[in-house]
Amino acid sequence: MSETILSVEALSLGYGRLRVLEGVTLTVAPGERVALLGHNGAGKSTLFKAILGFLPPVIGGIRVLGHAPGFDAARIAVNYLPETVAFPRALTGAEVLRYFSGLRRAPRTAVPELLARVGLAEAAGRPVGSYSKGMRQRLGLAQALIGAPRLLLLDEPTSGLDPISRRDFYEVIAEAAGRGASVLLSSHGLEEIEHRTDRVAILSRGRLVADGTLEGLARRAALPARIRVTAREGQADRLQAKVGGTRFNGCHVDLTCPPEETLPTVARLAGLSSLVSDVDLHRPGLADLYRHFSDLAPEEARP
Repeated sequence: MSETILSVEALSLGYGRLRVLEGVTLTVAPGERVALLGHNGAGKSTLFKAILGFLPPVIGGIRVLGHAPGFDAARIAVNYLPETVAFPRALTGAEVLRYFSGLRRAPRTAVPELLARVGLAEAAGRPVGSYSKGMRQRLGLAQALIGAPRLLLLDEPTSGLDPISRRDFYEVIAEAAGRGASVLLSSHGLEEIEHRTDRVAILSRGRLVADGTLEGLARRAALPARIRVTAREGQADRLQAKVGGTRFNGCHVDLTCPPEETLPTVARLAGLSSLVSDVDLHRPGLADLYRHFSDLAPEEARP
């Protein structure tokens, strides 16, 4: 997989005197799912608009399959799903997909399969005006999959979806990635993407402050693990005297320890079976890593 589908190189971009993105470098390989995270106003949607060719770079450049945004080869390779989709209310779901299939010069015979993949087969003949927000979002995903694009840009794609529909959504995305499509998606739902993407890129105040796998970012951040120890009945005082930490709810002791001390600490607790009834280990998750890197100054965040 030496080919790069998306390449963003030292990109700076703004509106008038307002600089929205500053020196952003990012690549996405075939079959890779990259989560783009950032606070509101961090520059996520602006980056998507630049990749689509709607905003010209001030400095740096973007290549989609080696082509600049706006050229036919780049446009054909990309499809986009915004946070809020809008389709003509009088058209049926099938008519919407047939229309967009014509625009992308994709076979209209694939429309029933696309509707089935997003769970809308039974609603294919209904007007879009009768669809719920979640149904319209699923129709938007089907539209984004027309013509098997090489790069999918998904901006808050699960907005309005219930938990089961979100699970099904990510299964469809995984299938597309399995066929070699690259996926760049933005989301505020950190828990739902934590184990459904291959890499995480974090924007803060227009700069890319972190980019890597969850494991790699965890090593960089070196955040402490949290251990909640449940004492046997009547043993909480003795347990805290042995291990320190903070008492919680009368029968628990909370500990924190650096990553390299996690296993030795757990082993030590295992040797205190007369005092300990349970041990709960919480390693830093995506939400912890996001807060850590977002709060760093730009010079601190550089690897």
